[in-house]
Amino acid sequence: MVLLYIVLATAAGGILSVLLAATLTLALLGRVVKSLVSLSAGVLLGTSLLHALPEAFESGVAPGALFATLLGGLLFFWLLEKADLYRHMHHHEGDGHVHGHDFDARQAGRGGVAVLVGDGVHNFCDGVIIAAAFLVQPALGVATALAVAAHEIPQEAGDYIVLLNAGFTRRRALAFNMLSGAAAVAGGVAGYFLVRPWQAALPYLLVVASSSFIYVAVADLLPQLQQRLNWRATVAQLTWLAAGLLLVTGARALLHAH
Repeated sequence: MVLLYIVLATAAGGILSVLLAATLTLALLGRVVKSLVSLSAGVLLGTSLLHALPEAFESGVAPGALFATLLGGLLFFWLLEKADLYRHMHHHEGDGHVHGHDFDARQAGRGGVAVLVGDGVHNFCDGVIIAAAFLVQPALGVATALAVAAHEIPQEAGDYIVLLNAGFTRRRALAFNMLSGAAAVAGGVAGYFLVRPWQAALPYLLVVASSSFIYVAVADLLPQLQQRLNWRATVAQLTWLAAGLLLVTGARALLHAH
C-alpha cells in the first residue's frame, strides 16, 4: 500500500504541472508562476522546518550528527550551485522563464535537451526523497510530496516556456515534460526498494531532504521575491507565502486526525 501511495504522490506533481502548462496561455502562465514562487517558498520552509526536521530529531539519533548532516547538505547544494549544476536542475520562474531567452538555431536543441536531462535527474532525486518520507510516516510523506509538488509545478511550467523558446512545438514540449516528470515515479519506486532495508538511515535522509528544501527556498525562491513592489503586490506575496505554510500544516493535521 505504501508503494502505491509513493507512485501516486510522485506522479501528482508532474501531472499537475503538465496540465497547468497545457491549459493556460503563456502570459497567464507567467503570472501564475510568479504567485506559485511565493506559495512554494512557504510550503518548502513549512515542510522542512515544521515537519521533516522535527520528525528526524525525534528519532533518537544524536542531535549533533543530524545538525552536521544539515550543515553538510546545505554546503553540498551550495557547492553544486557554484559548479553551475544545481541551478540547471532548478529552473524556477525568473526573467528568463517568463520573458524567454534568445536562442540561435544551433543552441536551441542543446538548450532544450539540457533542461530535460537536468530536470529528469532532479525529479528522480525528488522521488527518492518522497519515498523515504513515506517510509517514515504516511503523513510526512504527503507533506513532503506537497513540498516537492509546490516547487515542481513552477519549475516544470518554467521549463515548458524554455522548451518553447528552444524551438519545441507545444505538443512536443508537453510530451517531453511529462516524460521528465515520470523520472520522479522511477525515483520513488527505486527509493522504496533501496531505502526500505536501511531504516536507520531514514532520519539522515529526512535531514538531507530538508537541507535541499531550505536551500531552494532561501537561495533560489525568496531572492526572487526581493523586489521593490507596491503594497498590493507585497501583500499578495505574503498571502501566498502564508498559504503555503497553512497548506502543509493543515494537510498534516488532517491526516493525523484520520
